Amino acid sequence: MLSWIDGQSAEALSARDRGLAYGDGLFETIRVSAGRPRLLARHLARLGEGVRRLCLPVSLDLVEDELLRFSAALGDGVAKLMLTRGDGARGYAPQADARVRRVLLASPVPAYPDKNREEGVKLFPCASRLAEQPLLAGLKHLNRLEQVLARAEWSDPAFAEGLMRDVSGRVIEGVFSNLFLVRGGQLITAELTRCGVAGVMRAELLDRAPELGMPVIVRDIDFAELQQADEVFLCNSLYGIWPVRSAAGHAWPVGPLTRKLQGQLRELLDS
Repeated sequence: MLSWIDGQSAEALSARDRGLAYGDGLFETIRVSAGRPRLLARHLARLGEGVRRLCLPVSLDLVEDELLRFSAALGDGVAKLMLTRGDGARGYAPQADARVRRVLLASPVPAYPDKNREEGVKLFPCASRLAEQPLLAGLKHLNRLEQVLARAEWSDPAFAEGLMRDVSGRVIEGVFSNLFLVRGGQLITAELTRCGVAGVMRAELLDRAPELGMPVIVRDIDFAELQQADEVFLCNSLYGIWPVRSAAGHAWPVGPLTRKLQGQLRELLDS
C-alpha cells in the first residue's frame, strides 16, 4: 500500500522523530472514496485546532494539498495522516527550528460486519480510565496508550467496542468511537473539555441533528444516566453509526432516532 513522507513515496522514518520518542504530534484517519477524502473540512478543522494547541509550525494548505494528491493515488481505502514535530535532540524541550514531518499511510477499509450497523453491538466495560488533561482534550494526538490498554482488555469477538469512562467515572466514549444517548427525544453526548477525542462524525451529528428536529445536549454523563437511556449509539467516520444493544449487563433497543440518523448519513458514507 501507499506510504508518503513529506510528500514523497517512502517508508523509513528517522529514529530521532519526536512522534516516536514522545508521541509529539497529531493524526487523522480519513475514509477515501473514488479518490476523495470524506469529511475533509472537519478533519482539517480538528487538525488545525491541534496544530494551534501543540504549536506545530506547519502549513495546513500544504497538508491539504498532499492529502488530496495522496487520496487521488489511493482511490479507495483509508488514509492515515500523521504530523510529528520531526527530528529532535534528546530531551522534552521542542527545538526552535523544528521541521514538522508529514506522514501519509494507506490501508484498506476495515471489513466491519454488517450486523454491527443493522443489529447493534455489545460494549465491553473497560477498566482502563481516561486521565483528565484539558490541554489535550478533544485532540487526536499521537499518544494513544490509554486506548491501547483499554483495547487489550478483551479478545471476545462478541464485543465490537469498549466503553470508556474518565477517572471520575463519567461516561466519555468508546475506544475508537464517540457515544450518544437518546432520552426523551434528545441527543446527549459527553462534554470533552477534560479528556476524550472530538470525532469528526460526532461533529457532523452535532450539526445535523438540530436540523432534523433533534435537540442536542453536550454535558457530563454519569453511568446511571447511561443505564436509563432510551437508545444508545456509537459513531465513527469510517463506519457511521452503530446502535448499542448492551453494556455491563444493561440492554437498549435499536430505536427510531438512531435509525433516522443512520439514514441521514447513508448518502454521506456511500456516495
